[in-house]
Amino acid sequence: MQITTHSDDETRRLGERLGELLQPGDVVGLSGQLGAGKTTLSQGIGLGLGVDEPVSSPTFALVHEYRGRMPVWHLDTYRVGSMDELIDLSWDDLLAGGGVLLIEWPQRIEAALPAERLDITLRYVSEDARELTLIPHGPRMTALLDQLAKDWSTATVDAN
Repeated sequence: MQITTHSDDETRRLGERLGELLQPGDVVGLSGQLGAGKTTLSQGIGLGLGVDEPVSSPTFALVHEYRGRMPVWHLDTYRVGSMDELIDLSWDDLLAGGGVLLIEWPQRIEAALPAERLDITLRYVSEDARELTLIPHGPRMTALLDQLAKDWSTATVDAN
C-alpha cells in the first residue's frame, strides 16, 4: 500500500489513525533517509496510542518508553552493531511486554524481527510531500492495513 502525504500534519494524522488501530504486541518498522518523516509519523502513532508526552527520536538514547493506553517503546537501531547489543536492550522483554514497538532502522536487526509486523518506508518526495510504502507481514497486519486504507480514503474524501 502506498500513501502520499502533503504536510507534516497529514503525516502525523496518518500515524494517529495507525496508532488507534495498533494492539499489544504489534511491531512497526520505520525505514527512510534522515528527514523522511519517521519521527513525525511516530509522533502521530503516539497520539493514536494515547501518549500524552511529545514523542522524539531515540537516536542517542536508543530506546524511549512512553505510556498511553498500552506501553510504547520507540527504538533506534541504527547504532546497534550486534545481536548482543540488541539483547542488552532487553529485546526479548520488549517483544513480550504487551505494548507496541516502533523500530527505526529495522533493517539493522532484520534477523531478530518477528514474522508478524508492519514495515513502513518513508521517502521524502518534495518539501511538501512524503511517500509512505506500508508492507504488512502476517494476517493481523494485513487486516490492519485493510482497515487503515478504508479509514484513510474516507478521511481524505471528507477533508476535500
